[in-house]
Amino acid sequence: MAGTTSDAGKSVVTAGICRWLVRQGVSVAPFKAQNMSNNSMVTPDGAEIGRAQVMQAAAARVEPEAAMNPVLLKPGGNDSSQVVVLGKAVADVTALSYRPMKASLLDQVLASLADLRSRFDVVVCEGAGSPTEINLRADDIANMGLATAAQLPVLVVGDIDRGGVFPALYGTVALMPPEDQRLVAGFLVNKFRGDVRLLEPGLAELARLTGRPTLGVLPWLGGLELDVEDSLNIPAGTSATPPLGEDVLRVSVARLPRLSNFTDLDALAAEPGVLVRYATRPEELADADLVVLPGTRSTVADLDWLRRSGLADAVVRHAAAGSPVLGICGGHQMLARTITDEVESRAGTVAGLGLLPTEVRFAPEKTLGRPVGKALGQPVRGYEIHHGVVTVEDGAEPFLDGARTGSVFGTTWHGALENDGFRRAFLTEVARISGRRFAVAPDTDFAAIREERLDRLGDLIADHADTDTLWRLIEAGPPVGLPLLPPGGGSTAR
Repeated sequence: MAGTTSDAGKSVVTAGICRWLVRQGVSVAPFKAQNMSNNSMVTPDGAEIGRAQVMQAAAARVEPEAAMNPVLLKPGGNDSSQVVVLGKAVADVTALSYRPMKASLLDQVLASLADLRSRFDVVVCEGAGSPTEINLRADDIANMGLATAAQLPVLVVGDIDRGGVFPALYGTVALMPPEDQRLVAGFLVNKFRGDVRLLEPGLAELARLTGRPTLGVLPWLGGLELDVEDSLNIPAGTSATPPLGEDVLRVSVARLPRLSNFTDLDALAAEPGVLVRYATRPEELADADLVVLPGTRSTVADLDWLRRSGLADAVVRHAAAGSPVLGICGGHQMLARTITDEVESRAGTVAGLGLLPTEVRFAPEKTLGRPVGKALGQPVRGYEIHHGVVTVEDGAEPFLDGARTGSVFGTTWHGALENDGFRRAFLTEVARISGRRFAVAPDTDFAAIREERLDRLGDLIADHADTDTLWRLIEAGPPVGLPLLPPGGGSTAR
């Protein structure tokens, strides 16, 4: 599954195809050779992979595993990214120094794909960005480099909501060299609003010009809130559904420059009466009942941004007033008295916000785990991904391997708020501390909400895609004799 751009809908369409297939009794696995995202998760066997592939595995009703995302790039500061291979961090690279690694990584990518194909009936592969990044094609392992090596049929997804979908679809194919064009079997138009009959003349002309059909026009679906890869795609906030009590709860989340694992807040946004907003200015915290410092790929650099933006002082004032603050992973580290980092930022020892009686020291080895515990009288399961090791002083109130002091909470655990009982207890505590007449919903089932969203994606494919042609591509591979388009296909194309 390729796309004309980032955020064209490749991840969502891949998940939808996975759910459609598993409903047919087919065993299916998602696959993304190379993902660039700070939104990751830990698999049951302790590997770190992109959160989007975890979501797609859920759509396929299988456990996520490292083979589904063999290469993960986690952007940090100073034009650098951490390279994670088969779930383990192996290097920090720049865009240029990463390129020599790709030849060896292609072998690993193909081995992972072959492994999945040996164990599942179908593997649905998602590309990255655009398949026609001609400056990167020579050593590509994520898009057509993978497709040509494995001879995979390719569909190109276009986001019509951006505008210009027809030239984007045509141009994506036309700029490809012949060996790539021969694998592109058709198109999908995504995020359409309106009467599909208005598109039909354009779709017919696109088929005439390219010799390739459009296999479906997928309508715009709102309210999905599925795991996205890029924090640029998260909304500024969510509109709360009507509360059960007299008040809503206002949650303000610091929108850190290197924000990671922002899906931690999705479960809060699913609660009736909880309004989640992202803040970049101190005044945006003024009426917050709960301030959240979320995860970050670069704790020290984002703490510096927090101070320069004025948000740090606003968080300290919020806590001094006895109002709730929650730090998660990197946000938890920011709440400490000191942070010693010779690994990530190499900044040495810097002052934290001093809101918890803790000290942080970064370790060279990354901690990956799926811890289980209890807090506020409720069982909790989570996952942790961090270099920073938090030491809590004796006598501090424990909180999910972190600490609590009055209204300030800190934990290294991601995913804790997805536990329904704990989330209800935590929101009840926040409402008590903040003095809000907020009543937590007794029956919000976040896992069921996610499952319903994945079913909607399966319906999207079943109802609006040409599933007969999808089956033929799955069974027979790329069609033979697809026409070549100029300029990539040469002046004698067609």
